[in-house]
Amino acid sequence: MTLRSLAFGIAIALSAAAQPALAVVGGTTSRDIGGARASTVRVETSRGELCSGAAIAPELVLTAAHCLMGGGSVSVVSLDTRFRARRHMVVAVLPHPTFVPGTTPRTQPGADLAVLRLAAPLPRDIEPVSLGGGLWQGETVTMAGFGLSAENNKQTARRLRETPLVNAGSYTTQNTVKVAVDIEARGESPGAGACRGDSGGPVLRGDANSRDLVGIVSWSSGPLNSRVRRICGGFTAITPISEYRSWISEASARLLARGPDGQQDAPAPPNAGYSWWFSR
Repeated sequence: MTLRSLAFGIAIALSAAAQPALAVVGGTTSRDIGGARASTVRVETSRGELCSGAAIAPELVLTAAHCLMGGGSVSVVSLDTRFRARRHMVVAVLPHPTFVPGTTPRTQPGADLAVLRLAAPLPRDIEPVSLGGGLWQGETVTMAGFGLSAENNKQTARRLRETPLVNAGSYTTQNTVKVAVDIEARGESPGAGACRGDSGGPVLRGDANSRDLVGIVSWSSGPLNSRVRRICGGFTAITPISEYRSWISEASARLLARGPDGQQDAPAPPNAGYSWWFSR
């Protein structure tokens, strides 16, 4: 299914949705200490990569695997209850075994997921999310992330934002993702959605106070009816959690078995162009 043919089908899915969209692109800042702040983190590498992630346990973060393709050391930034940044060391990274380095997120044939192991548990004001069930067409969800609110302005990154979106259905290229769109713009005109830096961010069932994780942001594209080329504000591609719950649980157990130094009981790293494993 192409994005254009998908757009013609989303009107039915959106017929019951009437609430206004609060755009991540364009800037709606998260302000509720018990909302997205409590489960959404920033993922950064020493080579300048910026992404988002979801805390799934005190010492574990789930993110998009493509965020880590450039190598380098990895750290996670959480926000305290005053929305001040705190940095945390990452000692190990484990991508899904089907993930293929060297591809773009949109042409990725495998699962764009990775679990990070932190050197120490996150502060107690962080509340990890639980792994939720499947997404159904027409369902309203909330995505959160630290990406750009203005597509061509890098200075707008690193602030936590959130927006409601609606799941418009599945989209298949090399793999299959769920595609979410602005409730009003419907992916046809500029609206809310993920942008650079939001990859790896959580997609939560319901509102931003939910702890039910149903997806991880993988990539975005611009609206169909745009006079200029855009990569944001149209379609938000989501890796659904329900299909990978067993692997996430297995990967989490393997990483926790390594110990806080990231070295104990280390499993063999997957084949890649560089080592996926990092230590202090």
